[in-house]
Amino acid sequence: MRAAVVCLVLLASLAAASGGVAAAPADPTIVGVYPNPVTDGDAGEYVAVRVPPHTDLSTLRIADGEQVARGPNRTASGTVYLSATPDAVPADGPAYPLRGDLELANGGERIELRRKGTLLDAAEYDDAPAAEVWNGSWRPLGATDLAVTAVHDANTTAFALPDAAEVPITVVRSAERRLFVAGYTFRSRRVTRALLAAADRGVDVRVLVEGDPVGGTERVQPALLDRLASAGVNVTAIDGPRARYRYHHAKYAVADDRALVTSENWGPSGTGGGNRGWGAVVESERLADRLAAVFRADAGWRDGVAWTANGTGRLPPTDRDAYPSRFEPVDARAEAVRLVAAPDNAAGEIRRLLRSADDTLRVQQVRIAPNHEFLNATVAAARRGVTVRVLLSGRWYVREENRRLVERLNSRADAEGLDLRARLADPRSRYSGIHVKGVVADGERALVGSVNWNDVAVTENREIALVVTDEAVASRFARVFVADWRGGAWRLPVGVGAVAALCVLGTARLLARRVTFVSGARPPEDRARSRRRPSSRPARRERPPASQRRT
Repeated sequence: MRAAVVCLVLLASLAAASGGVAAAPADPTIVGVYPNPVTDGDAGEYVAVRVPPHTDLSTLRIADGEQVARGPNRTASGTVYLSATPDAVPADGPAYPLRGDLELANGGERIELRRKGTLLDAAEYDDAPAAEVWNGSWRPLGATDLAVTAVHDANTTAFALPDAAEVPITVVRSAERRLFVAGYTFRSRRVTRALLAAADRGVDVRVLVEGDPVGGTERVQPALLDRLASAGVNVTAIDGPRARYRYHHAKYAVADDRALVTSENWGPSGTGGGNRGWGAVVESERLADRLAAVFRADAGWRDGVAWTANGTGRLPPTDRDAYPSRFEPVDARAEAVRLVAAPDNAAGEIRRLLRSADDTLRVQQVRIAPNHEFLNATVAAARRGVTVRVLLSGRWYVREENRRLVERLNSRADAEGLDLRARLADPRSRYSGIHVKGVVADGERALVGSVNWNDVAVTENREIALVVTDEAVASRFARVFVADWRGGAWRLPVGVGAVAALCVLGTARLLARRVTFVSGARPPEDRARSRRRPSSRPARRERPPASQRRT
């Protein structure tokens, strides 16, 4: 009997050590404070409290330093939302009325959670932004907290624009079950036609755009969205005071089990030629499902406004610029592809990519905010011996600030003896301008997507990007980078060059027949050719601060 008792005691001890015996329930804790709703009278403000199973809420007290409100007469488990106006609480969990007044100051205060006279937890905040929740830091109400999704051995197509402008439209046209298209702006007539055709054959077609892009929307976008909405396509614009993100700046599509991520907007430059952009198509059901989940989370939130057709719905005629097609798409079996999103996890992933470079680092961006953490990480790579090249856009709206940054980087490299050089891109008629937001590290890993290098992009915008680990993919983007870095020979646009050649040949034949020089006479001197100068542009509307510019 004594031995049996000893064995039972030992078994009980082992069970407790291994977690077989449940630990004592924790005390209730504050997990969120929502003090500044975008409603009349701040209706719907709340304190979110996580409670152990079957907690008697009537024993709890919420105090703000001036008044104390008691919990409701009921029991609850998990996360509950305690509010003076529970019917207006914008939360998915249960909202219960407090007994007594509670007014959360927008200017900041300390909130205490008590059980009778005992302090259980407290939360203290400063000025409260509209429609954001405090839990150690401010986050937009309803903002996602996405983890990085990684897939391996995935068929991947890497492409550069405008050279391979057929890739995005081919992906869109191939959809048979679902077709979700998300962008900052939408101005592509070709994509509109493809979406209408997909809807006609029964595909689930949805479109998501930013409702208030910088500078407003061009007239063609409402016309195209009207056409889609009038045909029954689900079109949503993210806008209004409850918007969780500064801008919906992502550019991607989900077509069945393929995920397309690009740096380009859904316009002529992204589907018919124009900007220098990078993109990738990944065949992976898991990756496509996760990106579709992001689409639904963004389109289905309270800031998503259904587009209502107000115009004629006529489809404007197509117009496209033609550019050389030097870089064909490359198909590869990527070792790994990581789907990253801002503001959820993109900052950490990009930092990790920059810090991983051991040999070479190529950075191609529209612009880079001075003293940004990604820029500092790029310089740090050069300091540890990595060969670094930074190529920035030379377009008129960023030319001067980019030139100053180029001079600063090159001066620092000269002063410290770093293998780091920076320059402005010169398209030379091969594309209209740099719109890439890309990185190639060691010729093995490439970043492709919509993330600009500024604080707004990584902390306040919805952005989507891919980190592709594959030598073939990374090498393709590295080749495009090198060509853009060198600038290449100036070429006339396709078609114009042929016409010019015919004109030159015709002129030469005419001169050969009609013009002769007197023996011994010198031919006329060549006239100095005047340099081309940019044409003067009309005055543009005032732009936002550089840190807020979106492309």
